[in-house]
Amino acid sequence: MAGTAKTLLLVFLLAVAATSTPAAATTLTLHNLCPYPVWPLVTPNTGFPAISENTGRLDGAGRGLVSIRFPDSFWAGRVVARTGCSSAPSRCETGSAPPATVVQLVVHAEGQDLAAYSVSLVDGFNVPAVVSPQAVAAGGGQCPALGCAADLNAGCPRSQRVVGAGGGVVACKGPAGYFKERCPLTRTTATDVEPVPQRCFAPGELKVVFCQSAMVNAAAGEPGRIRTVVADN
Repeated sequence: MAGTAKTLLLVFLLAVAATSTPAAATTLTLHNLCPYPVWPLVTPNTGFPAISENTGRLDGAGRGLVSIRFPDSFWAGRVVARTGCSSAPSRCETGSAPPATVVQLVVHAEGQDLAAYSVSLVDGFNVPAVVSPQAVAAGGGQCPALGCAADLNAGCPRSQRVVGAGGGVVACKGPAGYFKERCPLTRTTATDVEPVPQRCFAPGELKVVFCQSAMVNAAAGEPGRIRTVVADN
């Protein structure tokens, strides 16, 4: 990960002041609604255990779905969707290195079972991704859905495009202003934060949806503050 993303992740971790107190179980669910397969890369931060072998493929159009259990104590890491991979997947067109969409996750923090999460475009964009807490009990705090449901590759400035083997744009390097305008509920610089409050306690699940069709359930009324995602409907 590039230096700016590392700085952002350090700030992200310090903000939740984590401890290793045992807590209730939380599951990470990855669901692929893209019209193409993705190969998830779940990477723990330094000092934390691996929770995935990172060899699986999630087929597109909603067929690819996997759930992974987080450790019962404090854990921090990130999720990236790789695309255009070989069967291993030892080689991929995007996701193994920037530019890539990075979902940042922290669970069981502050000794209060606090979950913290964000979608970072600091190192660029490859796949739309939205993260939302599920199974949040009453009084569970502020648990917005965050991320980017838009395909930023489609309007990527020509000088920032990464073109794949098939001739299509498979990733976008920036700029930050373009990303933030299209996807305000993401982090696009080392000091950027989302314009909605977040303090979410004891979610039973953190769900990451790739290529979700929309950020907002119309019945919920307010952008960015829903607890479930449209993809579940």
